[in-house]
Amino acid sequence: MPRYKNLEPMAAFWSWRDGAACIGHEDLFYSLEEESKGARRKKEDQAKAVCATCPVFDTCRTFALETKELYGVWGGLTEAERHRIAGRHRTG
Repeated sequence: MPRYKNLEPMAAFWSWRDGAACIGHEDLFYSLEEESKGARRKKEDQAKAVCATCPVFDTCRTFALETKELYGVWGGLTEAERHRIAGRHRTG
């Protein structure tokens, strides 16, 4: 029995990202805790600009919201923006 038998299903799970505009620019999409608010905002704005050109924008946004992705910019939404959206869905 192959040791990594579950890799194929995982690859299929992430296959929607194959055409994503963010591939190769991952450093823009995740901030470090020690980054200043200004540096973080600049990276988020740059990431959102990449998202705006992305052919999988809607799929990415839906994925992040449905899986409650905690970190980074996904589908043009920051962590805080996704948190606010999730809060609205819980309350109303």
